[in-house]
Amino acid sequence: MITKKTFFILTAPFLLLTAGCATNLQGDSYSRDDARQVQTIEFGTIEDVRLVAIEGTKTPIGTLAGAAIGGIVGNSVGGGKGANVAAVIGAVAGSLAGAAAEEGLTKSQGVELVVRLDKNNKMISLVQGHNPNRPFFVGDKVRLMTINGQTRIAR
Repeated sequence: MITKKTFFILTAPFLLLTAGCATNLQGDSYSRDDARQVQTIEFGTIEDVRLVAIEGTKTPIGTLAGAAIGGIVGNSVGGGKGANVAAVIGAVAGSLAGAAAEEGLTKSQGVELVVRLDKNNKMISLVQGHNPNRPFFVGDKVRLMTINGQTRIAR
């Protein structure tokens, strides 16, 4: 039988790895690679704001960690051939649960911003991370900064 301590030791690396996969997608966050890079800037006005969900990551980490944990837990059930069958069933169920857990842990709140550009009156839409402490409102004057093909919106 698997103990609580063993289960924690097996699951802790999975939780750390999936938490490390999360990125900050807000308009005021930059990656290390973006620092000291020239950006092109456009100005515009917010025409519409809508909260959206940004799906979580889907890497093999969650699937593999879940399969390993499920296989170990399944193998601890019964003995002989029954333990082998339970290990396979546990690994399959664990891989599905691990993938779902990874996506759920890394899912985030986003905001879809529709902006009318000042230079040509063109309307564009962009989704980025939502910062509830600094929400956007219709009528806000904003700047769109593009670097390495990635655009962010900020005030």
